[in-house]
Amino acid sequence: MKLIELTHVEKSFKGRKMIEDMNFSIYSNEVVALVGTNGAGKTTTIRMILGITSPDHGEVFRWSKDFNRRVGVQLQATPFFEGFNVEDNLKLFSTFYQAPLTNEELDAILTKYQLLDAKRTNASKLSLGQQKRLAISITTLHNPDFVILDEPSAGLDPSGQREVQNMIHRLRQQGKSVLFSSHDMLEVKNTADRVLIMDNGRLVENGKPLELLEKYDATDLENLFHILTRKENQYV
Repeated sequence: MKLIELTHVEKSFKGRKMIEDMNFSIYSNEVVALVGTNGAGKTTTIRMILGITSPDHGEVFRWSKDFNRRVGVQLQATPFFEGFNVEDNLKLFSTFYQAPLTNEELDAILTKYQLLDAKRTNASKLSLGQQKRLAISITTLHNPDFVILDEPSAGLDPSGQREVQNMIHRLRQQGKSVLFSSHDMLEVKNTADRVLIMDNGRLVENGKPLELLEKYDATDLENLFHILTRKENQYV
């Protein structure tokens, strides 16, 4: 089932075109990576998918009229209250989402995200890896069908990056769709069913990683990214 579709979407800010003729779809039960240079338009694209920003031209299709209740979003800013402990953050957000938790359900979530031993710890005192796990647990607290993660493993060590990748795999196994932005090509390789590559506000490729590597005779995704962005920059 098609969850999201962008059709000829364009967006400008202060006379500068940030997104140009953007076309792609996201389907149920797939993991899609959004990759691009800094300033390529990844965040603007995510904001338009969420309806935070409206396109100047084109259309953004969302599969549900109840979209806001069926999507979970983790942006780079921490989505929790640093003055509360882990357990209280989950209780507070369960109230916001109108998804009350029993003590057993709460402990199950804490166990699932390896936070049970830290449940009384103030969120501001958590390690970066623990904060990322808390952020994703909050993002998925209301059991959304579609999850958006903005650079979920940024700043993490290899162990923390692997934990995030495993969380993304588990979300897909639960039948959810995930869109995540990333600069880490290993993360993309390990988790994404499909990759969207952006440069200068344009979508330059859209496809399965292995098929794109074969199409461009690239050695790996990092090589593919440089091939595509260098090629595009010749025309900018």
